[in-house]
Amino acid sequence: MGVSRSHAEVSTAVAEALSGFFVMEELHEVADRALARFSGAQAGAIVHCAASAITLAVAATMSGSSTERIASLPDTTGMPSAVVLPTGHAVDYGQPIVQAVRLAGATAVPVGTEAACTVADLEEGLARPDVACLLLVSSRLVRGSGVPLSDAVAAAHRRGVPAVIDGAAQDFRIEELLATGADLVIISGQKYLGSPTAGLVVGRAGLVAAVRAQEGGIGRGMKAGKEAVVGVLAALEARRALDVEAWAREQADKVARFVERAGSLRGITATPVADPTGLPFPRAGIRVDPVRAGMDAGALATALRRGSPPVWVMSDQQDAGDLVLELVPLADGEVDAILSRLAALLSG
Repeated sequence: MGVSRSHAEVSTAVAEALSGFFVMEELHEVADRALARFSGAQAGAIVHCAASAITLAVAATMSGSSTERIASLPDTTGMPSAVVLPTGHAVDYGQPIVQAVRLAGATAVPVGTEAACTVADLEEGLARPDVACLLLVSSRLVRGSGVPLSDAVAAAHRRGVPAVIDGAAQDFRIEELLATGADLVIISGQKYLGSPTAGLVVGRAGLVAAVRAQEGGIGRGMKAGKEAVVGVLAALEARRALDVEAWAREQADKVARFVERAGSLRGITATPVADPTGLPFPRAGIRVDPVRAGMDAGALATALRRGSPPVWVMSDQQDAGDLVLELVPLADGEVDAILSRLAALLSG
């Protein structure tokens, strides 16, 4: 389920950073320029994690770079403080995104329904006089049908409202997300990029500067340390050298091999599962026939998790009989170990 394995060159860079000294402002400036080059955005900044980046991006849209406003947060008196988001984008990634909004002192205003959000719904929410920003999410966690991101951003801009996209695991799609016209895009460094824990914020220079300026206020406790910044720089360099098309073919081949072997197990139907957001690789999906397998999908997920080594799978669709496995960070021997565990559990 996890995607948090760093490359050797990232680990080496982090270890060297931990034993060295830096002028942090200079280090951040180097990283900011590297992020801008990587993404094609006007500017970039590194904060503690993507969740903190949401809070700081919201804060930036309310306070700008005003030292007085930054110092007063989360008291938003005299500032626009409503954050509009489609109801289906009010996701929970271990923390409700609306709480990340509230931490800045803002108020989340969901519009539309769980099933759908239209441009008209967005326009109604954005018509409030106190709107600070439109917050959008690009994630498999999003629910219901919604407005294309570019159309949502355009709706915000018609009202003079900045748009922020939380694309935590979308580092492969960062240019695409920026192409929507979003003012800020948030990426998680420790997902497929493989850096230490970090939140990467890219976008319009003035708003990115306002995100960085939050270190003089609520962002002080959300700053990135030297090891995170240096690790991100190493991860960006590794990504620059990566042949993404060849890598994506390797991932598809890995899933195909897994699906072929898993599909031969009793009570299992296995298929590749495309990423719903358009990431350039599939995952492995297994459908469990509880009669033939001798257990349902939930019981299988629990048995995998309680074994040695524990195997965690995506189980949000287990009630429908479906489990999904994320194979990207796994070596062939680890994939073999999962298949052996599955075979042992389904052979009784």
